[in-house]
Amino acid sequence: MQLSVIIVNYNVKFFLEQSLCSVKKAIEKIDAEVLVVDNCSSDGSVDYLQKNFPWVKFIANNKNEGFAKANNIALKQCSGNYILFLNPDTIIPENILEHCLDFFNNHSRAGAVGVKMVDGAGNFLPESKRSFPSPAVSFFKLSGLSSLFPRSKFFNRYALGFLDKNEVHEVDVLCGAFLMVKKNILIQLGGFDEEFFMYGEDIDLCYRIQKGGNKIYYFGDQTIVHFKGKSSKKNSSDYIRIFYRAMLVFVKKHYGNAWKTRILLTMGIYIRASISLVIPLFKHQKKLQDNKTAIPNILLMGDPISVAEAHNIIKHNMPKAAIKKFQSLDLLSMQDKYGEIVFCTGELSYKESIQLAVNAKNNFSYKWHGLHTKSIAGVYKKFTGEVYYLTDEIS
Repeated sequence: MQLSVIIVNYNVKFFLEQSLCSVKKAIEKIDAEVLVVDNCSSDGSVDYLQKNFPWVKFIANNKNEGFAKANNIALKQCSGNYILFLNPDTIIPENILEHCLDFFNNHSRAGAVGVKMVDGAGNFLPESKRSFPSPAVSFFKLSGLSSLFPRSKFFNRYALGFLDKNEVHEVDVLCGAFLMVKKNILIQLGGFDEEFFMYGEDIDLCYRIQKGGNKIYYFGDQTIVHFKGKSSKKNSSDYIRIFYRAMLVFVKKHYGNAWKTRILLTMGIYIRASISLVIPLFKHQKKLQDNKTAIPNILLMGDPISVAEAHNIIKHNMPKAAIKKFQSLDLLSMQDKYGEIVFCTGELSYKESIQLAVNAKNNFSYKWHGLHTKSIAGVYKKFTGEVYYLTDEIS
């Protein structure tokens, strides 16, 4: 078997539903399998999805094992020569997996590949390509100098801001939201380090892959959507605690013998964590609340059948929503500044819809609806994840 796709789910069944719709199209020409590990979700994810995606193998954990351990559980059951670790809040285009596999076949030293990611408003996500958190790199990141000089090779090495985001590059770190790795390398390394409950495990794995003599590549010419903001809320104290604990684990593991380096990074991590906890993002919250009071202006894009399904779902959730329907993509430039686009992917390709989201100049937010599904998933503006769905009673 060529490829095994592993997705870890925790209480995001509607996002996963839409992600699986895109994955299904992406594996049509590939000998592949898809494994979903559910970390003891309380939203009925397995029961809801299992009947609608019989081609997916579901693994239900009895407790939340964390991201690293859940992936390792599935890894032991995989048959593919390559493993794709994919987040449940992602949308991928039809040809992307074939492109990655072809690259592996033509580059024997490639150990892992990743792609350009954009958020639910079509904005580039800098974590798509990164370097290792060395003392200097971490200091510039934590001090804010990397943000002041985003294209500087000296100040912004963390996000590799000096590398063109639209080109192919050899890099240090890829994001675990879309990370394809040779299975034999994963077996040799023992998979993810389970000391990382969530966050940091992708940095650690990339570090060990490179240490073993393999290369890591970033594809800036291949784009996926990573909604973010639903599986984890980055302003919450829980997120901050878990994230910075992960950074401390990485520092202790890989800089343990250099005590000065470890102290410097540890101090920086605690300082940054303290700042994140102390300063509330009240402006962000106020903007979100203000926008929520407006009657949504929603544009449905796609074939008539899929659009009709999406229309029914939206009206069930928001009877007062102003809904417009379009089939011609060039009409988007004429719409309101704060419009919301729902891509109805019956005949409309994921590749085409993702590219439009990236290229659109307006301040749109985007959602996707897979044909014959009961949900629509995406973001409200660019701030937070949002879904519309039909209840079982009326479906």
